Amino acid sequence: MRIGIIGLGKMGGNMAKRLLLAGHEVVGHNRTAPAMEELAAAGGVAAETVDALVAELPAPRTIWIMIPAGDPVEEMIDSLQQLLVEGDLIVDGGNSNYKDTVRRGRALAKVGIEYADVGTSGGIWGLAEGYSMMAGGTVTAMERLRPALESLAPAADLGWGHVGPTGSGHFVKMVHNGIEYGMMQAFTEGFALMRKKEEFGLDLAQVAEIWRHGSVVRSWLLDLLSNALKENPEMEGIEPWVADSGEGRWTVKEAIDLDVPAPVATLALIARLRSRDEESYSDRLLSALRNQFGGHAIKRED
Repeated sequence: MRIGIIGLGKMGGNMAKRLLLAGHEVVGHNRTAPAMEELAAAGGVAAETVDALVAELPAPRTIWIMIPAGDPVEEMIDSLQQLLVEGDLIVDGGNSNYKDTVRRGRALAKVGIEYADVGTSGGIWGLAEGYSMMAGGTVTAMERLRPALESLAPAADLGWGHVGPTGSGHFVKMVHNGIEYGMMQAFTEGFALMRKKEEFGLDLAQVAEIWRHGSVVRSWLLDLLSNALKENPEMEGIEPWVADSGEGRWTVKEAIDLDVPAPVATLALIARLRSRDEESYSDRLLSALRNQFGGHAIKRED
């Protein structure tokens, strides 16, 4: 299979390499030269422009984009639509909002261009371990993509699936990330609690390693947490500031819209937002309020 990939960042670049290792032909484009050079060194074809990438692909073309959600995806699809013809296929493998994906799919269908969404999980480990992929789109699009999906997955019949129509792949990936927020928060809170119990002198890396084998909470996230604790037990040099890439927010909003209680995902998102409040005005106000009604002491800054 000959496939175009636009966006050769960490995940996109590794996906290109995995496809090349499986015997596929990859034409790639990226805004920065080092990523293009890396693709060429791995055996791919580096296209200097999007136009050049399209020209390198035989019709019907399959172009997989791995770029940030929002305006970058919108602009790229607008550009591609001017270059592609009926029967070509665009795949969005990033973390787009599923509502945008549904809208884009309908618009492209009117001009005969297929549009598929593949929610992708695996991070920097995907090159070696394979990716988990939740694919949305038509049956025709899925059959076109099948060779690539089977090669990118951990095994041809494991770790990927056609979950529904266009938009469903990004919807499932959104919920996946909302669950991920909750799992990560639970692990970090538990280990913070054990660290606070100083009288036991617990070795948190040891505990994580024990839990990795046979425990009901064993998981890949626990494997990664164990690695982090071995490398930096006290988390030295790391600020307590946690970003979110959007999917957690979308999950919480969707839960509200559908009247589905999702307290864990919601609180995990709020915890991330709380980590960024350096001034913590709400905590200062809370302390002052306790003093007002109960005369509780206020801890003054030095």
